[in-house]
Amino acid sequence: MMGERRGLLLAPAMLVGWMATGAALADAKSDAVAAVERQEADLIRLSDQIWRFAETALREVRSAALLADHAEQQGFRVTRGVAGMPTAFLAEYGSGRPVIGILGEYDALPGLSQKAEPRRAPLEAGAAGHGCGHNLFGAASLGAAIAIKERIEAGAIDGTIRFYGTPAEESVGGKLYMVREGLFEDVDVVLAWHPDHETKADATSSQAMVDFVVEFRGKTSHAAFDPWNGRSAVDGLEIFTYAINMMREHLRPSVRVHYAIVAGGDVPNVVPEYAKLWCWVRDSKRTGVDEVMERVRAIAEGAALAAGVEAVVTVQSGDYEMLVNMTGARLLHANLIALGPLRFSDDEQAFARRIQEATGVEPKGLLEDIRPLPEKPGEPEGGSTDVADVSWVVPTLHLTVTTAPAGAPWHAWPVVASGGMSIGHRGMIYAARVLAGTMIDLYRDESARAAIREEFERRTAGHVYKGYIPPGPPPVPGP
Repeated sequence: MMGERRGLLLAPAMLVGWMATGAALADAKSDAVAAVERQEADLIRLSDQIWRFAETALREVRSAALLADHAEQQGFRVTRGVAGMPTAFLAEYGSGRPVIGILGEYDALPGLSQKAEPRRAPLEAGAAGHGCGHNLFGAASLGAAIAIKERIEAGAIDGTIRFYGTPAEESVGGKLYMVREGLFEDVDVVLAWHPDHETKADATSSQAMVDFVVEFRGKTSHAAFDPWNGRSAVDGLEIFTYAINMMREHLRPSVRVHYAIVAGGDVPNVVPEYAKLWCWVRDSKRTGVDEVMERVRAIAEGAALAAGVEAVVTVQSGDYEMLVNMTGARLLHANLIALGPLRFSDDEQAFARRIQEATGVEPKGLLEDIRPLPEKPGEPEGGSTDVADVSWVVPTLHLTVTTAPAGAPWHAWPVVASGGMSIGHRGMIYAARVLAGTMIDLYRDESARAAIREEFERRTAGHVYKGYIPPGPPPVPGP
């Protein structure tokens, strides 16, 4: 770990904040937070091992086993391989209601291998790395779940705690398959958090997104001897991409379209019979995504017609926008305020500033203060998540905690570096404390759960959730 470690024991300000809610509740929260702090060494060990494993979507075999085994050792009932995914699991303790769920992720991103250093320095060239901090995400959430398990075991609270080990957030969207399997149907409230450059209770939605491929099939021939006998699939693909880029001018500012050409012919002297494009369309609402997709399908048909080839559009996955629950966000925010700001050491701030200098952003270090809670949900700033789909089937409370320098690029080496040393560790333990304290509120206060549920029912009235994933099992990862 980098630099000094400040004690994580309960601060007087936190005790005062919690005492205002009543002595019994304050004691229960203090005990839950103390349970997190007792796990600090274990949680750092788990997080660091997952950081080193750096396993990508649906390949998180060692990472999932590490967390599932640890939960089992702590007395949880563990069910592995749920929803058709070998790296998905449930860990549960207790019985009866309320049932509180907490989400954990552990997949890495390809090509982001990085040492825990404030300069670009891959551990292994071309290998994966945790450029979104999911090594911290899964460990902190499990730590909070264990703290609640201990409170149930001690008879301080009643109900069930359920940890969801959710793979493939960065690609397939493992939670979509878990939702389809009905694994959230009996849950009262779900909590989640995510590493970030700032600390706040989330009142901002995410972008809805559809992940699809367009495949073109034509007819091969010799590109010099008889090109008139061929029909180029790449011609169809190029017409499609040209039309998509012309369409951008006529899309709402909230829409994003990005693609990669994953198959575009093999050699110049053969008219290519196959071409493939992988594309994501995003908007602030799924209704906007659906409108753009109608145009995309028409463009694919037109491109195929113009090139004399066939085109097939296949939706692979997609996410809803996050349904923000403001009642739940206020509860999270109250626990943040009671805990007080996250503080980093001088060495950690210096490490962060060196990363910022290396990436060309203002070297202002790590943001420590808790962001204010807005009065109403805000528009998404960018990015999509399968947590959003969960939020449409069960009330979901979401938190972000500082684990990387402000302004430094995300899904990039600075996040990997920070997540493998004490900056990430400190944010992870803080997140677990907030989550544990908030869950005590949910177990002890029936009126809080009822208010969260009432907002959820009102905002989802008349809506029937239907995920974007196609029928059939989750995809099998490639070699």
